[in-house]
Amino acid sequence: MARKTPTTKPARAVKPATEAKPAAKPDLGEVRAQIDGIDQQIQALIAERARWAHQVGKAKGKLAAAVDYYRPEREAQVLRRVVDRNDGPLSDEVLVRVFREVMSACLAQQEPLKIGYLGPEGTFSQQAVHKHFGHSAHGLPMASIEEVFQEVAAGNADFGVVPVENSGQGTIQVTLDLFLTSPLKICGEVELRVHQHLLSRSGRIEDIERIYAHPQAFAQAAGWLRTHLPRAEKVPVSSNAEGARRARNADDAAAIAGESAGLVYGLKRVAGPIEDRSDNTTRFLVLGRESFPPSGHDRTSLLVFIRDRPGALYGVLEPLARRGISMNRIESRPAHGHLWQYAFFIDVAGHRDEAPLKDALDEIARQGDEVRVLGSYPVAIL
Repeated sequence: MARKTPTTKPARAVKPATEAKPAAKPDLGEVRAQIDGIDQQIQALIAERARWAHQVGKAKGKLAAAVDYYRPEREAQVLRRVVDRNDGPLSDEVLVRVFREVMSACLAQQEPLKIGYLGPEGTFSQQAVHKHFGHSAHGLPMASIEEVFQEVAAGNADFGVVPVENSGQGTIQVTLDLFLTSPLKICGEVELRVHQHLLSRSGRIEDIERIYAHPQAFAQAAGWLRTHLPRAEKVPVSSNAEGARRARNADDAAAIAGESAGLVYGLKRVAGPIEDRSDNTTRFLVLGRESFPPSGHDRTSLLVFIRDRPGALYGVLEPLARRGISMNRIESRPAHGHLWQYAFFIDVAGHRDEAPLKDALDEIARQGDEVRVLGSYPVAIL
């Protein structure tokens, strides 16, 4: 059988590509009119939300103070849903900040929350207050971390915000030590990216002979200071904002602090950021007088006093590991009143009222070790 010779199909002529027509330029007046209409809708919805928030207060009945209306677990659930719904173009962080301020303003209809923090005005602790509670809360600057604990315990502040650890410099020991005797509970956490700046009245690095800063700030910027100001006197102070307050009085003085402190105390930025690590982050704890229900994504902080016996620490950790409970922090501190005995601070995943953590804590308690739950609280959102 004769094979057929394949025929070649003639190539089709390719039409030259037509240039895409440029999109019509939008009318600026029409765009602004659309934005104005959307703004009106947003404002109306915020007002409606505020009215419904007021109804929540009525549904709870007459309560003693603003702190009785605040529910951190509910707030965390609302903000997580904001993140879950977000499809852009705004970032999760931006939307969480917007909704946090809306909730803060709605809650303040009853009465603004009073929040104690390490002052004076302009500290990173104040920034942490704003990030967690919004700007409608009333900040109360305190002279020391100890005073924050005292004022919350006495009821003069509804909550307190205190630093507990830095990503580069580790734990703030005074905060942990105060938990050894304090009745307060941890009911929240805040993670704040910390950018240190060198600030002065003149703004000229050649004028600087001494620098004020918190010891943690000196440690965070140690490399930069060795390179650029190796001979400057370093004067430790109680907070960076206190250093900025002092530096405003002389041209030969400077402070290491955040930009907000420079705005508060009228200082110019000499250089910054000057921290040695770009991921410099400080974790803050929110102090309160009571515990709160689960939010669905929680962390629990434990304080464990262990009897002196072989395998004592293993006996605490093994029930957690066996149940698959993640532990992301453990640190020991001398137990006050017991020479050469130590207390262990442990952070684990989960809420004290929910399995499997509840079962693990019950087992540890049956072993005879003293376990105090310092608090179960929502994991920081952004």
